Amino acid sequence: MKRIVAAAAALVLTATGALAQDPDLIFKRSTVWKFLTPDHKLAVYAIDDPLVEGVSCHFTVPEKGGVEGMLGLAEEVSDISLACRQIGPIVFKQKFDQGEDMYRQSRSLFFKKMQIVRGCDVRRNVLVYLVYSDKLIEGSPKNSTSSVPIMPWNGGEAPKCAEWLD
Repeated sequence: MKRIVAAAAALVLTATGALAQDPDLIFKRSTVWKFLTPDHKLAVYAIDDPLVEGVSCHFTVPEKGGVEGMLGLAEEVSDISLACRQIGPIVFKQKFDQGEDMYRQSRSLFFKKMQIVRGCDVRRNVLVYLVYSDKLIEGSPKNSTSSVPIMPWNGGEAPKCAEWLD
């Protein structure tokens, strides 16, 4: 029984750990100047796919300034861009579902979140990443997609993403 509980706990920690990674801030650029409060900005972040070694994504999100932004009460807009690339040999760490969350971040005090999800284009052996934001009551059609063709690295054979789908 102890082994079953330990295995279940490890599985939960692995699944939640995949979403717990914080992205690295690359830089911010002011877009609107605000007097005596933080400016509106665009922030560029990088994150490595926690289940697919060799893939990194960069995304840009707007960050509201002003009094609401300073106090953490601003609801961020849904304009998010995404670019993902193969940066080394592809190594799948575990199986995954089509459209599974790779990263999730809150975009407002309540109800709104940004999600990066991963899928596999089986026919072309391409990883596909989609970023979008949603709200509890209404979602946003604004999204961005990036594709990562799985290529051989240093003369090795490219793995097939189809073999890692659940």
